Amino acid sequence: MKFASTLPLTSIATAIALSLSAPGSAQTRTLGSDASACTSGGPAIRVNVLGLKDRTGDLRLELYPATEADFLKDDRDLIAEGKVFRRVVVDTPASGSVALCIRVPRPGRYALLFTHNRDGRNKFNFWSDGAGLRSNQKLGRSKPTLAQAIIDVPAGVETTDIRAQYLRGFSGFSPIKAN
Repeated sequence: MKFASTLPLTSIATAIALSLSAPGSAQTRTLGSDASACTSGGPAIRVNVLGLKDRTGDLRLELYPATEADFLKDDRDLIAEGKVFRRVVVDTPASGSVALCIRVPRPGRYALLFTHNRDGRNKFNFWSDGAGLRSNQKLGRSKPTLAQAIIDVPAGVETTDIRAQYLRGFSGFSPIKAN
C-alpha cells in the first residue's frame, strides 16, 4: 500500500518539473547578437527591459567607457581612438518579456545606455523615442549623466533591470505609469 500512496505524489512532481521546463514557460529568452555571451558566462551584461510604451521599432543597448568625456560621445570617434564602444540592436519583440545581452571586453566599470528607437530612424528622436539607464532615476529634461549609467561588470554576467522612459509633457522623460 505504501507504494500506491506515493505514486500520485511522484506523478504530480514529474508533471510540475516538466511544466517548468517546457518551452513557452515564464523563462525569458535573451535577445541580441551577443546573446551567447550571456548564456556562456560572459563577461557580459543582461538587461531586463521594463515598461516599453509599445512594440514598434527597435531596441538598442550601447556600451561606453565610464568617463565623463566619453559617455555619449560619437561612436565613430570612440572607435577611432581605440576606446570601448559596443552597440546591440534588435527588433522589438511583438510580445513577452524583453531581455537583451551585450558583451563587454573584460570585467570592469562601464556606462550603459538603453534606447527604444520607435520611429525607425538612426538618430534619437526626443519626441517619440524612449531611453533608460541603470540607475532608473527619472531623466526629466536633463541630459543623462555618467553616474546614472555606471555599471560594474564582474567576470561573469551582470544582470540589471532598466525601466524605459519617454517624453511625458513639461516634466520631461519618465516611466510610463502602469495600469
